[in-house]
Amino acid sequence: MADRSQFRLLAERRFGPFFATQFLGAFNDNVFKNALVILIAFQAGTSAGLRPDVLVNLAGALFIVPFLLLSATAGQLADKYDKSRVIRAVKLLEVGIAVLGAAGFMRRDLGLLLTALFLFGLHSTLFGPVKYSILPRTLRDEELVGGNALVETGTSIAILAGTIVGGILVALADGPAVAVPVTIVAVALAGYAVSRFVPPVPTADPDLEIGWNVAAETWAVFRVARRDRTVFLSILGVSWFWFYGFLLLSQFPAFAREYLGGDEHVATLLLAALSIGIGAGSLACERMSGHKVELGLVPFGSIGLTLFALDLFLASPAGAGGELAGIGAFLARPGAARVLFDLVAIGLFSGFFIVPLYALIQSRAEKQHQARIIAANNVLNAVFMVIAALFSAALLQRGVTVPQLFLVTAALNAAVAAFIYTLVPEFLMRFLAWLLIHSVYRLEKAGLQHIPETGPALLVCNHVSFVDAVVIMAACRRPIRFVMDHNIFKIPVLNFIFRTARAIPIAPRRADPDALERAYAEVAAALRAGDLVGIFPEGRLTENGEMNAFRGGVKRIVEETPVPVIPMALRGLWGSTFSRDGGPAMTRPFRRGLFSRIALVAAPAWSPEAVTPEALQAQVLALRGDRR
Repeated sequence: MADRSQFRLLAERRFGPFFATQFLGAFNDNVFKNALVILIAFQAGTSAGLRPDVLVNLAGALFIVPFLLLSATAGQLADKYDKSRVIRAVKLLEVGIAVLGAAGFMRRDLGLLLTALFLFGLHSTLFGPVKYSILPRTLRDEELVGGNALVETGTSIAILAGTIVGGILVALADGPAVAVPVTIVAVALAGYAVSRFVPPVPTADPDLEIGWNVAAETWAVFRVARRDRTVFLSILGVSWFWFYGFLLLSQFPAFAREYLGGDEHVATLLLAALSIGIGAGSLACERMSGHKVELGLVPFGSIGLTLFALDLFLASPAGAGGELAGIGAFLARPGAARVLFDLVAIGLFSGFFIVPLYALIQSRAEKQHQARIIAANNVLNAVFMVIAALFSAALLQRGVTVPQLFLVTAALNAAVAAFIYTLVPEFLMRFLAWLLIHSVYRLEKAGLQHIPETGPALLVCNHVSFVDAVVIMAACRRPIRFVMDHNIFKIPVLNFIFRTARAIPIAPRRADPDALERAYAEVAAALRAGDLVGIFPEGRLTENGEMNAFRGGVKRIVEETPVPVIPMALRGLWGSTFSRDGGPAMTRPFRRGLFSRIALVAAPAWSPEAVTPEALQAQVLALRGDRR
């Protein structure tokens, strides 16, 4: 199932109508918002004594306010009621909001338009918890990354299409009076019609009592979200991404006009480049993660977000004067391609950053509280975006330039990323493991479906190189606690990975009998806690590529704690720089070149009663075959 294309979900009723509904909602939001932003930035002049770029930032903050006020209530509604009913009610509300916004455009009434903008924010607030909590209810675990990738890609395409359509329509002679109003009302009606095909979704907590005290309920959803430290810190990571994104996106109109010398169509092109990148990154993330929640892509994404925001600052012209250029004239100018490349790259790495975080939150959140945890995420997202809006508006008002704001964004992203990975070293550990098998090796996998999704099991494997445990960790969906020789555990860099993965160092009885007994006790405790434990029963690395005899420790483990045993075999690592082929390991870098092919193969689980060291060795040898 994991090897089937994620796009098949679009044809299935459990996903397709929901996808279309959220796509149309995101499209309509951006038709309205970009039409309003263009109206303010290029046609409305100054309002209330504020510069247009400052007013655009404050309007963005207004859209976010409902997330602060009502996300907790929205999360409760999504947990208490059938999510399909909530979706239909929210889409019906969107129709009324679109009618109000249409009236604002027809009258060119800024007050009415800002009111509609606030209500569109309310619509998104109510839809948000449903949007992300419905996926783990309707998709299988191995489909979560693909489903999130499709949602993020669809949202990016909707933003791109809505932004282009909104910019084109408002620039027409009768755009504000006719084209924009007709479009937003028609799309809202279409969204409601499609929402009626979303199938019923079982309620998460039907006995939940809705609390209407905004402050108390908001604090309550935070308490729920903080129960799992990794989930909560992932929410902080998502919220930081929205801070970063808001700082960037809200500057596009002023950046296009004042620094690139472009008109409103150039501003739309900048957002289009970013959206294309996000869509591509989201889809690539699903393939690069191997159909599982791969946290290693998050640091990879943050590195790209920093580097290309920095290059966007370096690529920014000093300023532009004269008549504003259209897209064709802009593209002919020196430096235009570099600016667009930076924006596509920022979008690409955004997908690598955000998709695994959303999938992690969904997969690890308590099932009964998923929507409320998403609501806590939305509240924090809103807080960070409001701070970003006020922060950018204050800096701009004090004379900071838009390119300088890009530089500030890059610097802040580097600092915050380092802080998050210090708090959650699992992200960095997974990144190093992912980097190993995508830079030094090309890993093939077979039979890994035999590893249980939940509950304890003992994984046994042949021992070929110093990175065997890292390769297996990178290939498997679940965290694994490896039992490993205390000397390998101490290797620099790898030691960070092993400590973060809570590996269990073990020493021979003759070297340290107390450490040996502590290791066995820790293995038993881990299995009783429902963890996966990995062991190399040979007890040492092979010196000649052939397997050493399996020792009796594996038998002792399953006698003390009877759990299923999964035989596994590594193929192709013998002869790599991390093996002892031709002398000590790690003395001849890249002796087989880059991207050498290796494989990890697993067999069905054995019952603990059937386990003997000799029988397991024969099974692992058969799995390995002739490919050492």
